[in-house]
Amino acid sequence: MSWRVILRPKAEADLREAARWYESQRQLLGGQFLDEISRTIRLLQNSPERHAVYYRGFRRMPAHRFPYKLFYRIEGSDVIVVRVPHAKREHRLPL
Repeated sequence: MSWRVILRPKAEADLREAARWYESQRQLLGGQFLDEISRTIRLLQNSPERHAVYYRGFRRMPAHRFPYKLFYRIEGSDVIVVRVPHAKREHRLPL
């Protein structure tokens, strides 16, 4: 079964901000970051249940090459990605 992944506006904003920062560090690095997140989302589409519940129904999946993680909930056949924060920074999940 392939799940439908939906990115909430805050998750999209997290991705735009991170991609801009990486691009400012080195040309094409922002695109590489987004490619890695796309790979992570494809993995998430195939098996979102493989990650344990982390907090109040939220689960998390790390990206491999970059220090970011996707926080998401499973709702029916949808996977709702609510945030994509840097793994080493403090973050808050929406309640």
